Amino acid sequence: MRNVFLVLAIWGAIHPMYYFISWFQAEGWSIMAMVDAWHVNAATSGLVWDLTIAAIALTVWIIAEAIKTKNWLSLLAIPATYCIGVSCGLPLYLYLRDRIVYRRDKQQVRV
Repeated sequence: MRNVFLVLAIWGAIHPMYYFISWFQAEGWSIMAMVDAWHVNAATSGLVWDLTIAAIALTVWIIAEAIKTKNWLSLLAIPATYCIGVSCGLPLYLYLRDRIVYRRDKQQVRV
């Protein structure tokens, strides 16, 4: 599963970035203009809030587990979540978490 999470994290970084960069090239490199575009109607505003709440929940989970397991490397998923998106941050966190939760012999370890 670990490799699946890594592939999803890479895909979650590249695929959305293609659209963001395309938008910036067409509309100009203004973050505020992009934020305005995200709130162009109720449907897009709903998606923005959905992803914002998911990002906050993921951040709380990452911090709580990092403190409990001392898996400090997993904290890298937080900037990935906010700088790229939940589509990258969540699978990256699951990839980084998997090395702590499961041993190489695939027996579950409760840390």
